[in-house]
Amino acid sequence: MSRFPYRYIVATAFLFGLFMDLMDLTIVNVALPTLGREFQIGHSTLEWIVTGYLLSLAVWIPASGWIGDKVGTKKTFIFALAAFCVGSALCGFAQSGTQLVIFRILQGVGGGMMTPVGTAMLFRAFPPAERARAALILTIPTVVAPAIGPVLGGYLVDYVNWRWIFFVNLPIGVVGLVFSALFLEEHTEPTAGGFDLPGFALSASGLALVLYSLSRGPEVGWGTLEVLGTGIVGVIAFVALVWVELHTPQPMLDLRLYKDRMFRAANIVFFIASASLIGAFFLLTLFLQELRGLSAIETGLILLPQAITVVAFAQISGRLYPKVGPRRLLALALALFAASSGFMLFVDADTSIWWIIAILCTRGVAMAFTFIPLQAAAFATISPASTGRASSLFNTDRQVGSSIGVAILATVLSQRLIERAPQAAAAAVMAAGGTPVAAKAAALHASVLAFHDAFLAAFILGLVGCAFALLIHDEDAAPTLHRRAPVAVAE
Repeated sequence: MSRFPYRYIVATAFLFGLFMDLMDLTIVNVALPTLGREFQIGHSTLEWIVTGYLLSLAVWIPASGWIGDKVGTKKTFIFALAAFCVGSALCGFAQSGTQLVIFRILQGVGGGMMTPVGTAMLFRAFPPAERARAALILTIPTVVAPAIGPVLGGYLVDYVNWRWIFFVNLPIGVVGLVFSALFLEEHTEPTAGGFDLPGFALSASGLALVLYSLSRGPEVGWGTLEVLGTGIVGVIAFVALVWVELHTPQPMLDLRLYKDRMFRAANIVFFIASASLIGAFFLLTLFLQELRGLSAIETGLILLPQAITVVAFAQISGRLYPKVGPRRLLALALALFAASSGFMLFVDADTSIWWIIAILCTRGVAMAFTFIPLQAAAFATISPASTGRASSLFNTDRQVGSSIGVAILATVLSQRLIERAPQAAAAAVMAAGGTPVAAKAAALHASVLAFHDAFLAAFILGLVGCAFALLIHDEDAAPTLHRRAPVAVAE
């Protein structure tokens, strides 16, 4: 019997980690309102339960490229799986909102290393001509995890205990650990060099300070020293990071890779798509449970058709990509992201659930036409020796985009809720002399309008992403596309 191809062994190992990472994000989002009631915390802290994890991912993803190249991809991947499992267990035992945020950050250490190291292993195992097939493999957890996450999370929150949304990661992680230890092969890069400590410190501090400034602005005021100070210092750290990384022989974030036009364009589009997707998902779960009064399991079931749509269109996307190329598929995907957010402007507290499901299915099509083209095209002209650093940069881009997306849309929501509260009170007085029923109706209407403002921001993000997608050149992704064989001419 012939040996099972190693590239599929790598793909199988990576699926365990990617599945946990993606399921964890969706399963936690559904539980946010319950966590808010359990720990008596507001939107700003709830935001950090999501953003803290994404921040930790963004901090550790760049370091994982160097660690994987220097220490070995197998050792690093196994450590990442173990760290994610330990972090999940600690989250399940959290006794306060602050503890949960801290443990989510610890959990992100493992998640931050899993995805880029796994991606690097996968794209080293699959040659450029088979990148679309590798991207299709990645679609499995990308689709199944978000489909299972909300429904499973809703069931656990409503009928078991919210702590099990974290404990459920443990059996998957243990199986992944055993499989990886038995079958993965070690790989190191002799050109890894030393660890870029300045780059690591600047990237971590810059992102943390900017996200903190965005989250605190609506509560304490945008002109306060706390918000302005942290925001400005964060931006300065990012500027310093760019200078340091461009002047370091072997940087943690190899920004020189952005000279590759295809890689640069794919990263820009991925950043915006991630911001729109994860940010709008954060809004949607709060909208369905806090405004519509739906349970966690009902919210999960409403989100399920979106994942089914991704499954249905992923195969279509995989077949179209080699023939159509990334430019048109990604432009269509970002236009659909924008449209789905725009449709939410017409959704209120009484809108039919079927209309919301239709909007989510539109997002499902957009997701299918985003993930496969981006995963296939981004590394089209990246050398095998640079794949680890490119993977770190690509996944850092995704997580920073997700963090910024959640921060921006949550900030817009919080700001507009604060600004519209006096309008709601005035409307209640004018409507019926300030009766409790009128006050409740006015407050609900004001909250709906605040959500509309946040979805409008997501709509604008989608339009910006569509414009950047149109700047992609299909010929840059030629190694991953089908080429017709030359016709032999008889002499």
